[in-house]
Order: sequence, then C-alpha cells, then structure tokens
Amino acid sequence: MTNEIRAAVLRGAEIHSRPFCYQCYETAPSGRCDRCGSDDLMRLVSSCGCEYGLDWVAEHLVSDRLTAVDVDAAFEESVAEIYPERVKIGWIEYDVALAIKELDPTSWRIAKSEWLDAEESGGALVTFDNGSTYYRVADVEQIIEELGPAP
Repeated sequence: MTNEIRAAVLRGAEIHSRPFCYQCYETAPSGRCDRCGSDDLMRLVSSCGCEYGLDWVAEHLVSDRLTAVDVDAAFEESVAEIYPERVKIGWIEYDVALAIKELDPTSWRIAKSEWLDAEESGGALVTFDNGSTYYRVADVEQIIEELGPAP
C-alpha cells in the first residue's frame, strides 16, 4: 500500500515539476537540453527551486499541503487508549503512558519505534524522508487526488 502511495506521489511530483538544465539555466521539456544536449537534468518547481531527483518534489508537495503527524503525541494517545487506567506508585497516581515514559525511557523509545513500524506497514502512516516525518495515508491519498494533471 505505501509503495503505491509513494509511486502515486512521485507521479504527481513529476507532473508538477519540470526538467531543468542547470548548466544552461533553462527548462528542458523534451528531457534533453536543447542548447547543450545534456540529459543530466534537475527538476524545477517554480515556487521553491530546483534539485536533482523527484523525492524532494514529492516531500515538498506533501509538506506544503499537510501537517506532519506528531508521532510522540500519537503514540502517547495510542498507549492511553490501550491502558486507560491509572497506575499508583506510592501515594501518587499517574497515567500509564506517563509512568512508562518517565520511568523507562528506553522501553518507551523501543515501543514507539515498534508502533511506528506497525502503523507504517499497516498502511496508516507514510513517510517520504526515511522516517523523519510521517503523514496519515488518508490525507496523502486526498493530495494525490488533488494533484491531478498540472495546470
């Protein structure tokens, strides 16, 4: 599922960017620069610049339209839904999520990492930058529909 979504966003990135010869500093719509003949082309997005590859264009298209998921808050909320009870330590009561997060930060990080992997492989979250930023798949699917053909 996520590979299909990535592929669809990359198709949108290709549609919404133009091949660009940096050496001659002009667009190359045919895929080869008319002036120098080079096929070593960057991708140009007029609103933000040019760079090699389509990954940065895809990330730009998504990040420009969506707010990234706050992974820490989403994981904490998930733990709170699974363990709604409070834990008592001595005379103090804590949320289970807060207790684990504060008392065993290593376990918390491992569990969060496993949760992220499950959310991504389950098709709920997707990343375009190797895990630095995550987006909800449903939101990205809406963007794919909105991208359509370039104006």
